[in-house]
Amino acid sequence: MTKSLRRYTFARDKRIRSKAEFSAVFEKGERATRGPLMTIAMPTDHPTPRLGISVPKRVGSAPKRNRIKRMLRESFRLTQHDFPRPYDLIIVVRPHEPMILAEYQRLLGALLVKLCRS
Repeated sequence: MTKSLRRYTFARDKRIRSKAEFSAVFEKGERATRGPLMTIAMPTDHPTPRLGISVPKRVGSAPKRNRIKRMLRESFRLTQHDFPRPYDLIIVVRPHEPMILAEYQRLLGALLVKLCRS
């Protein structure tokens, strides 16, 4: 008996990587804020949702910034299949103490609902 499992990976094709892609989303995207996260989202023709993360140095030390980025990537990876259509999503992080994964998922889910309504 074979199980059909959905793969929850975070491959390179799901990342916004170039400066031009970041600029396009910053210029044309819709903004929403929840707690320490601001998202800028733009519908895309890309087959899957893509994520870009911006964590400025004022957020904290490198280990703290890296932990926040890991948590945000994992939150996105777990919720990407809930998007009604593919979006290019940039998350800008404001200074805060790192939270647990469930908190980041809750914030990302709330932002997703807000962006999909508009």
